[in-house]
Amino acid sequence: MKRILLIASLLILSSMSLAQFRVAAVMPSATNDLAFSQSMFDALSTIQAEMGADNFEFVFVDGTFIVDDAAAAIRDWAAEGYDLVIAHGSQYGSSLEEIAPDFPDVSFAWGTAGNTFGLDNVYAYEAASDEGGYVLGVLAAALSKSGTIGVVGPIEVGDAKLYVDGFKAGVIAQNEAAQVNVNYIGSFSDVALATEAAKTHVSAGADALTGSAQMVVGAVGVAQKAGVLWFGTQANQTELAADIVVANQVYDWTVVLKPIIANIQSGQLGGEAYTINLENKGLLIEYNDFFGVSDEVKALADAAIAGIIAGDISPLGE
Repeated sequence: MKRILLIASLLILSSMSLAQFRVAAVMPSATNDLAFSQSMFDALSTIQAEMGADNFEFVFVDGTFIVDDAAAAIRDWAAEGYDLVIAHGSQYGSSLEEIAPDFPDVSFAWGTAGNTFGLDNVYAYEAASDEGGYVLGVLAAALSKSGTIGVVGPIEVGDAKLYVDGFKAGVIAQNEAAQVNVNYIGSFSDVALATEAAKTHVSAGADALTGSAQMVVGAVGVAQKAGVLWFGTQANQTELAADIVVANQVYDWTVVLKPIIANIQSGQLGGEAYTINLENKGLLIEYNDFFGVSDEVKALADAAIAGIIAGDISPLGE
C-alpha cells in the first residue's frame, strides 16, 4: 500500500514539474512593428526558446488597438486558466483593473505602467525609456551638423513621453545651442500623420530625427529619402533604413518576465511592479554597424550610460 502511495506521489510531482507554463498576450499593433508590440513578442519568443516549447507556451492577439476587443480576449484567456495574461499597452489598464478581481487564481501583467491597482494577482511593468533616450540624444547632438533635430511623438503619455523628454535632455546636454523640435501627432498608429510631421521637421532644417511607437515607419521613410539621421527606440529599427539608422534603444522585457514567471511558479500571483533600465540591461543601446559610428562618438554615449547608472546624470535633465 505504501509503495502504491509513493508511486502515486511521484507521478503527481512529475506531472507538476512537467506542467507547461501558459501565457497569453494582447498587443496594440503587429508583432513585427519594429516597435512596442514586437519588443514583447521577441521577449516571449526568447523565453520559449530558453525554456523549451514543452515547458512554455504563449499565444497572442496583435493589432488590438480597440480596448473592448482586448478586454474580451483578456477575459476569455483568464477563463481558460492561463498562468499569465499580459495586457501589453497602457490603454488596457482600466479593463484589467475590472477583470482581474473576477479571476483571483489567474495572474495578470500590464505595461507600461507602475500601478498594480493594489491587487494581489496583478503585476505592472514599465520602461525607464528616458535613460536610453538621453543617450541617443547625446549621439544625435554629436552627429548633427545643422544643430536642428526633430522628434515625432505619438501621444504624450507613458514611455513615449519619457523617451522624448530624455532624448531632448541628452541633446541639450551635448549641445546647449541645439534646437529640438517636438511634434506629438496624437496617435500611436497613424503612419500618415507621422510622415507629415517628419516632413515638417526636415523642412525646418532638421538633419536628425527620432520618434516612438509603431507609426514611426512613416517618419523613417521620410528620413531615408531626405538623407536624415534616424535614432530608434523600443526595438531595433535598422532594417527599415540601414543607411541612415544610427542606433536604437531596444527593450528587453525578459528582464521583467523571468522574475514574474518565477514568482507565479512559486505561488505569488502579483502585487509587484518592475522597471527595465540601463543598469539591469532591460534597455540596450544597439548600434547600426553598417552606419559606422566613430569610437569618439561612442565614447560620449558610453560616458552618458555610465553617468546615468551611477546616478551622476539625470536623464530628464533635472
